[in-house]
Amino acid sequence: MALESGAVVEGKVTRVTDFGAFIEIPETGETGLVHISQIAHEFVRSVTDFVKEGQEITVKVLGRDERGRLDLSIKELSDEPEEIPRPKRIGKQAPQFEAKLRSFMRDAKERQPGGGDRKKKKK
Repeated sequence: MALESGAVVEGKVTRVTDFGAFIEIPETGETGLVHISQIAHEFVRSVTDFVKEGQEITVKVLGRDERGRLDLSIKELSDEPEEIPRPKRIGKQAPQFEAKLRSFMRDAKERQPGGGDRKKKKK
């Protein structure tokens, strides 16, 4: 049975990488890739937060790449949320860190040739 674009099939996660998950489709014996961008509508920091090796999963066939490999999606099977959650921002640095950084930058300028004063002298 040849899988066509748009088909929804069951598969098993055989390998998880930083860039996605490989899914084996038992019906055909083929393995396809769910790219990290096709895991979920929200930001995916780690694929393992969403899928694990050995997990049975439903995927949608997006098509085939130029080498004939299956492109799969988990995201396409779920409704897109009205507002996609954004990744959390990292809070401000500790004041001690900011003070050390300013001190380091000031010292680095003073060590440059010409002292830290880079203004040109008027003639």
